[in-house]
Amino acid sequence: MNLSPVVIAIPMYFILMAIEMIALRFQKHPGYRLNDAITNINCGVISQVTGVFIKVLSIGIYTLIYQQLAFFHIPNNVWTFFLLFFLYDFCYYWAHRMSHEINLFWGGHVVHHSSEEYNLSVALRQSSTQTFWTFFFYFPLALLGFDPVLLVLVSGLNLLYQFWIHTEAIDRMGFLEKFMNTPSHHRVHHGRNPKYIDKNHAGTFIIFDKWFGTFQVEEEKPTYGITTPVKSWNPVWVNLAHYANMKEELKLIPNWSDRMKYLFYKPGWLPDSLGGYRAPQEVEHDYQKFDSVVPTSLNWYVFTQYIFLLLLTGFFLFQVDTFTWLPKVLVSTLIIWTTVSFSGVFEKRNWYLPQEIARILAFVAVVFFLIQSLLPLPILAGVLGVYCLGSFFWLWKNQQLKSQIPSISL
Repeated sequence: MNLSPVVIAIPMYFILMAIEMIALRFQKHPGYRLNDAITNINCGVISQVTGVFIKVLSIGIYTLIYQQLAFFHIPNNVWTFFLLFFLYDFCYYWAHRMSHEINLFWGGHVVHHSSEEYNLSVALRQSSTQTFWTFFFYFPLALLGFDPVLLVLVSGLNLLYQFWIHTEAIDRMGFLEKFMNTPSHHRVHHGRNPKYIDKNHAGTFIIFDKWFGTFQVEEEKPTYGITTPVKSWNPVWVNLAHYANMKEELKLIPNWSDRMKYLFYKPGWLPDSLGGYRAPQEVEHDYQKFDSVVPTSLNWYVFTQYIFLLLLTGFFLFQVDTFTWLPKVLVSTLIIWTTVSFSGVFEKRNWYLPQEIARILAFVAVVFFLIQSLLPLPILAGVLGVYCLGSFFWLWKNQQLKSQIPSISL
């Protein structure tokens, strides 16, 4: 069983999001948009699924350094836990800050900032490539001799702490504002307003921003998102859009020295011959969030299918250690495919219907393969048959709709 705090806490995420939705209703806040919230969670789903493979590399290298090069081997106890928690957050601050200040690294972090909303679902909008650019920031902890098992626990708890601060339902928090990261501090971090960009990088302790000159108090309400909105609900494209843009801009840069500067200087940098650094601009007065409208029935279709996807993903992540590599690859591929298929529904792509039909058939086959030993065959076949036929009928009915009406809000 997967004992990662991030995976174990999956039910808690959705309970807290439900509580936040209720709180926002009472505050007469617009709340969640279904297409945005599902895209946020989809990015987190893909991050966790690809992390099954990527973390083998990052944790493996950390463990190798710990075993072969560590100056000490620090025992695991309560005091070393708290010490490691503080030191991990110090390393996180620099990894996070460099993810904002180095263009190549920003490609692995921009995913998290690309939502134009700010709610608990945004906390789950995680990149699938960021580990490649940040995992080495924690190697000093291996050299000091902190156990890899304790590091995994602390990193998970650090990430869990950051979940609850992604909300507008909580205002200032008094004394805690002085030394802890809070919703107010982190709202600043997600703002695309020039005064808020590259501020408040802390994970848990805001004191690091105060020490190193990147602290900004929340003043006017932030406008959330990035200066060049991604304008897509496709979580795979959300992960790749910045790299695709980098590829196109690199083609315009004639010499290798400037190409290296482009990779490792701040996002927005270009050589003087191409106009120089593009500083963030003030948010336009007529700025509107990216949105798309599909029939309400299709929104409910995606919402219902999404419950099945989350059940499959949860089962996979909790049981991942029991799978061999081939089932891991097959289930991971299906999960990622499903998230892309749902984006096709939201964006009204011409390919969404045939792809969704193929996806449903693949979903039924994979689920049958995974749980055939857990249920009697007639019951399993009946349940999957009802799911399959019900999904096809729902899709057929949606094809009959002629009018487009606003998407539902949660």
